[in-house]
Amino acid sequence: MAARVLRPLPRLKSFNRLQVILQHLKMSKQTDLTAEVLLEKRGGAAIITLNRPKVLNALTLSMIQQIYPQIKTWEQDPETFLIIIKGTGGKAFCAGGDIRAIADAGKVGDRLARDFFREEYILNNAIGTCKKPYVALIDGITMGGGVGLSVHGHFRVATEKTLFAMPETAIGLFPDVGGGYFLPRLSGKIGYYLALTGFRLKGRDVLKAGIATHFVESEKLPALEKDLIALKSPSTENIADLLNSYHVKSKVDQEKEFVLDEHMEKINSLFSANSMEEIVKKLKQDGSPFAIKQLETINKMSPTSLKMTLRQLREGASMSLQDVLMMEYRLSQACMRGHDFYEGVRAVLAAGRCEPCPGHTNPLQSAVLTDKDQSPRWKPAALEEVSDEFLDDCFKPLGNNDLKL
Repeated sequence: MAARVLRPLPRLKSFNRLQVILQHLKMSKQTDLTAEVLLEKRGGAAIITLNRPKVLNALTLSMIQQIYPQIKTWEQDPETFLIIIKGTGGKAFCAGGDIRAIADAGKVGDRLARDFFREEYILNNAIGTCKKPYVALIDGITMGGGVGLSVHGHFRVATEKTLFAMPETAIGLFPDVGGGYFLPRLSGKIGYYLALTGFRLKGRDVLKAGIATHFVESEKLPALEKDLIALKSPSTENIADLLNSYHVKSKVDQEKEFVLDEHMEKINSLFSANSMEEIVKKLKQDGSPFAIKQLETINKMSPTSLKMTLRQLREGASMSLQDVLMMEYRLSQACMRGHDFYEGVRAVLAAGRCEPCPGHTNPLQSAVLTDKDQSPRWKPAALEEVSDEFLDDCFKPLGNNDLKL
C-alpha cells in the first residue's frame, strides 16, 4: 500500500512534536479504518479487507477500482509472497455487488451500468490469472460478486458460517463474475442446478461441492491468518501445506453427509437437458417431492434469465475464463437494455429484508435480499416466449464496446 503523505509539521520542542506526530498517525489510522476496503502489507503477505459490514461488504465500483491496481502492484512486488482477502463484521465475506446502484444507473443510461460490470470482470480475470498465491477466507455470506472475488483464486477457505449461492435468476440477471466458467466444471450437473435454482450451500457443503478448497472453523481464521503472514518466502506448496494442516484438524460437521448427496442422481439426470423447456418437462414427469420443489423454484425465476443462464453454462463449459468473461459482459449489457433486471430488483428489494440474518435491514444488497411476498412481473412471462433469436442477440459481440482483457 502506498505510504500516506503527512502534511509538514511546525517546529516544536521534540516532546510536543512527537505528540503531534502520534496524534496525526492516530487520525490517519482512524480514516483508514473507515474506508470501504483496507489494503495493507504484513510481512510478505498482502491483505485485502472488505470493510462495509453494515451492508454485508457489498462490492462497489470504488472498491473494485482500489483492489485491482493494488493486486497488479503486489503481483510484481518481489517482497509480496501471497495475497489474502477477507471481510469484516462476522456475517459476510461479500454478499454481492451493489445492485440497487447499478439498477438506478441503468434506468437513466448512466455509465455505471457499463463500468461496474466491465471493471468487475477485469478484476475477476486478474484474480484468475494472479501469479501470486491468492487465499480467500470466505467466512459468512458469499454470493454474486463475492464469489467473483474468491472462486477464481488458488485457495478458498470455507467455514461453518459460509453461505454460498448464485441467486441471480431471481432478479432477472444471470450467475456472472465467471459463473459460466466455474459452475459447469463442478462435478455432474451441480453447477447447472445451483445456477438455475439459486440453491444455497452452507458450511462444509461448499467444500464438498468443489467450490471451496479447504474447510477451517471460523474461530481458527485469525490464527490461520497469523501463520500465513509468518511464512517466510512461501511457495504455493508451503501455503497449501499450512491450509491442509488446519483443514485436517477441523472437526465441525465432518461426518455429515453432503446436503445434495441423496439428490445427485436426479440432479445429474434432470439438469442435463439441452433446453429449459426440456428441464421443466423432465421435472414434471419425475413428480418426486424433490422435482416438484425445483419446479416451484424455477417458476419464480425470470424465464429470460433461465434461458440465458443455461446457454451461458453450456457454452462456458468449453471456454477459457477470459472468453467467458467477455461473453458475460455482453450478457450484462443485454440485461441492462432489457426489462427483467429492473423488475427483479424492484420486486426483490421492496422489503429490503436479508434472509440469512433476520432483522437485518439492507437497502442495497441484491444477492441475499428476498421478500417472501415478492411478485416480479417478468416479460416475457413464459419460457416458450423467450425466442432463440432474442437470445442470439444477447450473446452478440458489442464491437468496440466489447470487454477487453
